[in-house]
Order: sequence, then C-alpha cells, then structure tokens
Amino acid sequence: MPLSHQTDLMTITTPLSPTDRTKLRREKERAAIDRAALHDILRDGMFCHFGVVMDGAPLVLPTAYGMDLEAGADGTLYLHGSVAARSVVAAPQQTVCVSVTHADGLVLARSAFHHSVNYRSAVIFGVPRVITDPDEKLHGLNRIVDHLVPGRSTSVRPPNRKELAKTSVLALPLTEASVKTRSGAANDEEEDLDLPYWTGVIPLRVVADEPITNPDCDLDVPAHIKTRTYQLGGPYLSGW
Repeated sequence: MPLSHQTDLMTITTPLSPTDRTKLRREKERAAIDRAALHDILRDGMFCHFGVVMDGAPLVLPTAYGMDLEAGADGTLYLHGSVAARSVVAAPQQTVCVSVTHADGLVLARSAFHHSVNYRSAVIFGVPRVITDPDEKLHGLNRIVDHLVPGRSTSVRPPNRKELAKTSVLALPLTEASVKTRSGAANDEEEDLDLPYWTGVIPLRVVADEPITNPDCDLDVPAHIKTRTYQLGGPYLSGW
C-alpha cells in the first residue's frame, strides 16, 4: 500500500533522464518523465540494491535507505554501513548505481513470449559523499530509520558517539535518475486471442502481519508501529 502520492512541487527541479545513460532506448513508452514518479517509487520502497565496482568487478548489495527531498537541488538518498565496509569506502571514489524495484503483478499471457511483470523501478547514478558533519550524519541515519517505520527515530535511544563513529553514511544526489514502469493486462498477438489459455494478472503486494513483541519487552505496541503495520496492509487499527 503506497504511503503517499503527494509530492512537493518545489522539489521537482530537473527532469528525469538528464544524461545519455539514463535514457531508455527500448520500450520508451514505459519511461516516466515526471520527477514525482521517482519520489513515489522511493517513498513506497524500503530496500534498494547498491551497486559499486570492487577490484574491477561489480558488487551489488541489498540495503535499507532513506531520503530527504529538501536536501540538495534535487533531493538526497542516504545509505549507511560500517566504516570498515569496503563498498562504503570505495563508493565515494566512483559513480555508483542504486536501484529500487516494486513487483506489482505477474502478467500471464496466452503465449510464453508475452508473459511479463507489472512493476515500478528507479535507477539512480551518482558519486556519493561521505557525511562527516555529526548533525548531518544523525539526520541521515534518522531518515533511514524513519523511512522504514515513520516516527521510529524519536521512539528509541539515539546512537551514541561510539556507535556513530562505527557507522558511515553516504549522501547520494537524486539528480541523475530514470524511472521505468509497466501496468495493465497482457498484450497478446491478435492471432492468439482465440486460443483456449487463461490470461490475466496475479497482483502482488507487500503485506505486514501483526507485530510480535520481543520476549524481553512488556510494553504495548506503540501507535507508530500500529500505523506502519496498517499502512503495509496489516490488521485494521480499530481491531487492536
């Protein structure tokens, strides 16, 4: 369930696909040109794939992320990792790639060739910056925590100096990005329309179950956890 499809128009400053490498060359009709589409995909996602070149070979890592659409000219994506992580150390020396994908449905056609997937995907390129300012670093970490569960950063103990020293936070500008989507029914060949095979879409979505309190915790589930669970299709709040 999408968190929001509201985007502050003041943050839409440059068009998507500002460079040759982010322009779609096949199935161009699936490209989004509105920067708001990028923001919505990032808002609705929770995890990304972070690509960096290590020792001459590509390394792609799954990780959580956060964002701030008011940071920088086009907004900023935040990633984090151990200060000793080789990928985090190498990233600021090169252009990295971050992708976020939502699988919205399995598209089943009458022919194997025309099977497809309904999806929304974003690809972001850029040279990330290591955040050194303590306040900005904490802001980036809070954005990551709150992206997964809004309001969580103010409901837990904040990181101490030792924990902050062990953690690196990367800031990646959202300037160079592309968005590609597919939706709708299967597209069969006209000569296949009378074939006796079922065709349609199996919708997909992320669904949360009821929160499970830790065995060493005797507190009630807080409101921000209930809200996030409901946003992800979990139990209706009035039933708790």
